[in-house]
Amino acid sequence: MNSELEYTIRPLREDSEYTEFESLQRETWGADIEEIVTGPLAKIVQKIGGIAAGAFDRQDALIGTVFGFTGVRDGIPVHWSHMLAVKDGNRNKGIGTKLKLYQRTTLLRMGVPVVYWTYDPLVAKNAQMNFNILGAGVLEYSTNMYGSGDDSKLFRGIGTDRFVVIWQIDSERIVEILDEKHRFDHEPFVTAPMAVYRTVENDRASSPAINLAILESKARVEIPEDIHELMSHALACAADWRFNTREAFQYLLMRGYRVKGFYRDAESGRCFYCLEKLD
Repeated sequence: MNSELEYTIRPLREDSEYTEFESLQRETWGADIEEIVTGPLAKIVQKIGGIAAGAFDRQDALIGTVFGFTGVRDGIPVHWSHMLAVKDGNRNKGIGTKLKLYQRTTLLRMGVPVVYWTYDPLVAKNAQMNFNILGAGVLEYSTNMYGSGDDSKLFRGIGTDRFVVIWQIDSERIVEILDEKHRFDHEPFVTAPMAVYRTVENDRASSPAINLAILESKARVEIPEDIHELMSHALACAADWRFNTREAFQYLLMRGYRVKGFYRDAESGRCFYCLEKLD
């Protein structure tokens, strides 16, 4: 239970819950989205070790969901977390994090030690959760992983570039992060050169610039504070952020830099990925 909003997390069970599950996907990504996970598919996945679970409020209405497949990679049981969604009006209340922690607990009981998923690198709140709260790491940058995104209200005009991340849920490091015994320290990065940055420092709607002439071992990549809000009134600017960050991430990752963490500057609100080159 949550002290501010009472809800219970459990597997989907009733036909009505699977219908809500489909509706929440359309609410989140757009009524005209071409591909959704159907209720019958979710039922099948549950029967073979996958997860189709929801957060249900006191009226037993679905307010959030997590869904994924379980399989084997290189002889090790793994889980692909395909989808996480929270109903509008209940977002930014920690429900997404609780769904991920439910997922972790369930998978550990099944003997699954590794979870993969994707997320949009331009979504700051997801970067905050994935790195600073859950402790996930970046495996790769994938360009337009889910196509053009033109069938989704969230990504129309900027594509569906994604980070593929790995969450090693049985590691000591993850346990320490979840127990808040280990937190990413961004201080060593606050003066690191920026590969992508605002052209106008104090303008939240500023277009980005790119600089790949970086010789230092540490680097930063800035992203907008709220990419979807920016898209709503300056789509061309949002697309520029996509193109510039894509080039920067691909360039840095190819040259041995790895994402170490993420931070939002307390005074300015500016958001940065912190990368460090491996020896």
